[in-house]
Amino acid sequence: MPSLPKTLTTAMADTVEQVEAAIEVLLPRTSLMEARLFDAMRYGCLGGGKRLRPFLVMESARMFGVNPACALRTAAAVEFIHCYSLIHDDLPAMDDSELRRGRKTVHLEFDEATAILAGDALLTQAFEILANPETHEDAQVRCRLVAGLAKAAGPRGMVGGQMLDLIAETTPLDIGAITRLQRLKTGEMIAFSAVAGAILGRAGSPQHHALQAYAHDLGLAFQIADDLLDVEGSQEEVGKPVGRDNVAGKATFVSILGVERARDQARRLAGQAAQHLEIFGDRAEMLRQVAHYVVERRA
Repeated sequence: MPSLPKTLTTAMADTVEQVEAAIEVLLPRTSLMEARLFDAMRYGCLGGGKRLRPFLVMESARMFGVNPACALRTAAAVEFIHCYSLIHDDLPAMDDSELRRGRKTVHLEFDEATAILAGDALLTQAFEILANPETHEDAQVRCRLVAGLAKAAGPRGMVGGQMLDLIAETTPLDIGAITRLQRLKTGEMIAFSAVAGAILGRAGSPQHHALQAYAHDLGLAFQIADDLLDVEGSQEEVGKPVGRDNVAGKATFVSILGVERARDQARRLAGQAAQHLEIFGDRAEMLRQVAHYVVERRA
């Protein structure tokens, strides 16, 4: 894998550090009787990860001169939703996974009931964060953030995509159905993350549309890269079990297109994603770089 440009490496590392610090503040340790719940929430959120979605929030917000503290709260809310989805996705009723980010999944570190509650709590706290005036002084902006994240995470977004993923375990899907599945399951949350900065910055429609188009191609490129990692990566690199889709006989971009065609398609999508950012000039350089990073990563 080509090494990341130093500027992108530094920017992503800075985002990880900032998001971890924000989560520590938003999810403090407690001595209350329900402390086990908070411990499970912290375990699910503070266990590493690329923080790609928060990075998209922070970078898009930076382009519009948004207060970094407001952007960080929004980024943390997005990460809460993402981590809740991972906790639930790992449960025995879903993927029944033992590893996430290189360590035991939440339901194994704690128990299944606590893992379900931890996911529920992260989901609801995300909207509490967005609704708080500290996230933005304009109530209309906060409402747009809440509505946008709810749509991206709900039945017409991530949860709907997860349902299609369950259906795919027993029903053969063609490339069109797989593309829709991944657009909902992965793409909608990535799209919201990319446009969140434009919402916070009260940007115009052309900027919104450019970021949505960017995120649409980025999300598909990201998922194809994930499918490639499931075939070519190792558990040590990826931090979770690999090869499960093939064992289950589940159709993926790679199973339909083959490895080389899938890789070519991911790179084409990354290039298209970068082209959508021309309207922003040099301000979008980090977002251009991340488009190419997602298809070349090894974890």
